[in-house]
Amino acid sequence: MLKFIKHHMEGIDGVAIYPIISLLIFFIFFVVLFYWVSTAKKPYIDKVSNIPFEPSTNNNQKS
Repeated sequence: MLKFIKHHMEGIDGVAIYPIISLLIFFIFFVVLFYWVSTAKKPYIDKVSNIPFEPSTNNNQKS
């Protein structure tokens, strides 16, 4: 199966740029995420971490 895909992908001009773009997107996403986590304020983190323990305000839940 991989030989079939590889054979057709070799015929496309400039196909080598897509793995590089994917790696850059992946790397940039995690760098931005790390920056956001490291600069987040402690009160905000406490507030967000307690969301699962707060009572629900949605009255349309099925039981």
